[in-house]
Amino acid sequence: MPRARDLGIEIGKLPPGPFDAITDVPGVRVGHTTLIEGEDVRTGVTVVAPPHEPLFAASSTINGNGELTGLEWIRDSGTLTTHIGLTNTHSVGVVRDALIAAAQPGEGDWSLPVVGETWDGFLNDINGFHVRAEHVFAALGEAQDGPVEEGSVGGGTGMICHGFKGGIGTASRVVEDGWMVGVLVQANHGRRWRLRVNGVPVGEHIGPDVVPLPASGAGEGAGSIIVLIATDAPLVPGQCDHVARRATFGIARTGGMGERSSGDFALCFATGNAGLGEAEPELPVRMLNDSRIDLLYEAVIDAVEESILNAMLASDTMTGRNGNTVHGLPPELLLEALRQAGSSITSST
Repeated sequence: MPRARDLGIEIGKLPPGPFDAITDVPGVRVGHTTLIEGEDVRTGVTVVAPPHEPLFAASSTINGNGELTGLEWIRDSGTLTTHIGLTNTHSVGVVRDALIAAAQPGEGDWSLPVVGETWDGFLNDINGFHVRAEHVFAALGEAQDGPVEEGSVGGGTGMICHGFKGGIGTASRVVEDGWMVGVLVQANHGRRWRLRVNGVPVGEHIGPDVVPLPASGAGEGAGSIIVLIATDAPLVPGQCDHVARRATFGIARTGGMGERSSGDFALCFATGNAGLGEAEPELPVRMLNDSRIDLLYEAVIDAVEESILNAMLASDTMTGRNGNTVHGLPPELLLEALRQAGSSITSST
């Protein structure tokens, strides 16, 4: 399936990294386990592994009707101390427990894993509890750098975005100072008519008479999005907090608005300070000059918008539980909508 840039759609002016993915941040790895079985199972788990722990980190809650575990310790300590899991709403507990088991903590050790969720119950038998510990272990085992599989994979398998099939999407940007910013989303939010790409209301052009909307049970606009932001810039926790908040602008630019029934969370972690867990009386800490942080804001906003678009473009039409169907976003219709609005497209497939 084509990505946004394969279609000549460029979001913003900053260049992407080599893979245009969160794995462009050195040391960050991503793994998926995808569960598509019979007519009713459309779910999975995605794991994002940072290069080392602990890392300076912070989170932002856009709308809190959802879950991203471990945030209280991140808020209190300013650090991320575990891998990050993404799955469906009713599998958060098993993924959390499996991450603890996989870390093999010693006697007396503790762990507060970070696990985010979005609801896939329209396409998936969510109360069948199909995600098990071995699926988390498998995702961890295949986590790697380089290109990231997108769309209906891992935790994004059964997700819906702006009335199209959604899921996992990723993108990256290189800022003027050379720092890398990478984003990964699990996109399960938004209404069709509000969808915008580069400011163009493409959702209005691709209406339900052109591509059918999911049946009313899908709860259009009631879903959620998890945004993970990684950077190799040497940020301290307060700066991570400011960067995480900017994810809101990227979501909003695509037409998301954080409805009351939506669980929208962003988490930013920075790899630029290693050795934070060492048992030394004092630790050297590097900090980006705050006068340069606007560069990261622009990178995050653009990468979030592109990640959401990539999540839809990578997801084909899917039929799942009770015969429920969610249609993919047809690339040719997206390009036609952009052309009609006079949007610049550098090339097309």
